[in-house]
Formats: sequence, structure tokens, C-alpha cells
Amino acid sequence: MDTAPNGLTFRDATDADVDALVALIESAYRGDSSRTGWTTEADILEGQRTDPDGVLAVIKSPDSRLLTVERDGSVIACCQLEHRGDHAYFGMFAVSPVLQGAGLGKVIIAEAERHARETWGVTEMHMTVISVRDDLIAWYERRGYRRTGKMTPFPYGDESFGIPQRDDLQFELLVKPLA
Repeated sequence: MDTAPNGLTFRDATDADVDALVALIESAYRGDSSRTGWTTEADILEGQRTDPDGVLAVIKSPDSRLLTVERDGSVIACCQLEHRGDHAYFGMFAVSPVLQGAGLGKVIIAEAERHARETWGVTEMHMTVISVRDDLIAWYERRGYRRTGKMTPFPYGDESFGIPQRDDLQFELLVKPLA
């Protein structure tokens, strides 16, 4: 467990965190609560963003960790890091909607990149973002990620990813070199 000077504590998620993490991720991306923050996907996807089995799978995977961020003993953010050879994958990033826009995301992604670089010796961080999320992609570009133009189809028909509200969804790969 690492405590940063800004009062944030970073630690690996445990089985006991599953319910709190599912609630956090859902609140950041789905439903009316997500509209409090700017990362909402409520206008493009309904249904679930994740579920307890999905979160637990990340926690249990030997090549992954679910970095959990606390302040004053409360879970306020999380992100998935997965070791994939010469790069790491960054996903399942969520910050409590009521805390978005205060600079926490920048601190958390920088810690995730530091951890991936120092723990696994990776040279790049990869992520996928729904390609119509221009504001979110622009935020990642300001953090040094670049669009690759490499697209993968959205899994239409698999409601574990949500229920699409439009027919043009796909994921774009973003990449950042980790110096």
C-alpha cells in the first residue's frame, strides 16, 4: 500500500472490494449518477459496464492487478493494469463522478504508468476507448497517448459490455510510450 502526499492511498484490490468497485465503475459510466461527472457513457450505452464476476476475474488474474485508490478510507477510484509482454494494458478506469474534474485522474494514471514501467519493465501503455468518445480521447491525448487508428468492433449482442444506443460503436487503440 502506498500513500501519496495528496492523501490518496494506492493498493491492490481484494475480494472484499468487489462490491464497492462494481458500484464505483457503474456510477462513473452508467445511469443518472454518471451524469454528475464527465466520463459518462449513459448516452451511448445502457445496461451494465461490469459485474462482480468481471471485477473478480481482474483481481484473480496472475497478469493483472486492479489498482484501488482510497481517500480517508473510502474507495474513490480504480484502474486495471494487465501485463502483456512489452506493454501493459490500462482499463476499467473509474473516478467517483462527484470527484471528477479535480485532477485526480491525472495523478492516478501517472501512478499506473509508473507502476507498470517499474514493476514489469514495459515500454508502452495501451488502452482501448470507444471511438465516439472525443472528449475522453482528447483527455488521454493531453496525457501523451496517441490515436493509432486501429479499431476493434464493439461486441454488439453481448450485454456484459452494455446495451448500445447507437450502431457506430467501436474501440480505438491508444498508445503511450513509457520512458
